[in-house]
This record gives sequence, C-alpha cells and structure tokens, in this order.
Amino acid sequence: MGQYLPIVVLFVLALLFAVISRVASGLMAPRRPTAAKAAPYESGIVPSREPPARFPVRFYFVAMIFIVFDIEIVFLYPYAVIHQELGAFGLVELVAFSVIVFATFVYLIGNRGLDWGPMRRERRSADAGDPIVSAARTTATTIRKVGLEGRPTPHGTEAA
Repeated sequence: MGQYLPIVVLFVLALLFAVISRVASGLMAPRRPTAAKAAPYESGIVPSREPPARFPVRFYFVAMIFIVFDIEIVFLYPYAVIHQELGAFGLVELVAFSVIVFATFVYLIGNRGLDWGPMRRERRSADAGDPIVSAARTTATTIRKVGLEGRPTPHGTEAA
C-alpha cells in the first residue's frame, strides 16, 4: 500500500485544488452581467449575422459508416496477405467482423440514415401518399413536354 501513497496524495491535492478554486471563484467573481459580456466573442469581431445552420445528424451517420468501412478495408488487407497462416480461425473472425459491419450498414439504411437532402423530402412526400410522378406519365409525354412540340411559338413564328 505504501507504493500507492504518492498517487493517492497527488489525487487528493488535485481534488482539493479543484474544490478550492471553484469556491474562491464563486465568492470573489464580480456579478455584473451585461449584454456585451454575454455576447459571443471571437478575435474582437462583432458578429454581423447569425451563424450557419448545423449539419444534420444524418450527415454524421454517413461519415461514421464511411470510417467503419475504411477500417474494414484496413483489416481485410492483412488477412488477404496471410490467410493461409490464419486458417479457419482467421476466416471465422473475418466473417464475424464483416457481419457486424454489414449489420450496421443495414441498420443505417433501415433508419433512412442515407436519405437526406432533396431526395429525403421527395421520399417523405411519396410515403405520405403524394405521388412523385404521375401514373399517366410516359416516355412520350415527357419528351413532348421537354421538346419544342406543343409549346407556343414566340411572336407567332413557326418552330423549325
């Protein structure tokens, strides 16, 4: 127990310093809040606009799954190099690791973690019963809408 005494003493001193600093700052700190003190401060520049919107959480899901797949690739390469030495044990471990990674990917797809941006809004409206594309729409009607056929001509001239 004597060998741990310096560590215990250091821990007690650190805890004592933290408690005394907290109590002293609470007792001696001036309490005159102003709007200038509450405003965000960065390099003396007064903010002239609101900060940009935060990234949606789904963006971070995509980033995390990308990192997980990168790690899987990093582990696949050494296995490919020495797969004969590892034998069946290495194959079982590789399959177990791949199943776990694939399960996270299925979970991400199941929770629509990859649906963000404009396509997410379209899918949401489609799930609500609003058709994205009319059932009467065909290739012929799309081409006619996009092409010059059926459009009014400017100033009464004929379309070529």
